[in-house]
Amino acid sequence: MSRTRTPVVAGWFAGERDGFRLLGTRCAACASVFFPREDHRCRNPACGGGELAEVPLSRRGRVWSYTDSRYRPPSPYVSDPELSWEPCALIAVELEAERIVVLGQAAPGVTVEDLTVGMEVEVVPGVLHEDAQTTWTTWHWRPTGAKA
Repeated sequence: MSRTRTPVVAGWFAGERDGFRLLGTRCAACASVFFPREDHRCRNPACGGGELAEVPLSRRGRVWSYTDSRYRPPSPYVSDPELSWEPCALIAVELEAERIVVLGQAAPGVTVEDLTVGMEVEVVPGVLHEDAQTTWTTWHWRPTGAKA
């Protein structure tokens, strides 16, 4: 039986392999970029703009901060207490061109011992959870040069 691949949050990312990108929005009036995306109005308090366009975000950035997540995350994340749970590294990444910080999990196999502030990382497709019918997809951060 084949599982359906479903984004954990629709409209936040798209593509496969080297074409995988996070999707943000850019305000036409002030050029501010937002992630998570904004579809209604500019979040910049100094701007009254409302025309927003979807933009693919930089694939690479630098580690701004990171931590080791050792607890089972709360809802809305899939968190069945009957299933095993593995701690993971969480990385805050400052995107190269946009200069905004985006949080995400490290790619499988990447631990806090592999990370340093300022190191270059890239966004890659990931899996948050799988059940009998669905593979819930997300994004992960992976140090550049690492192979997954």
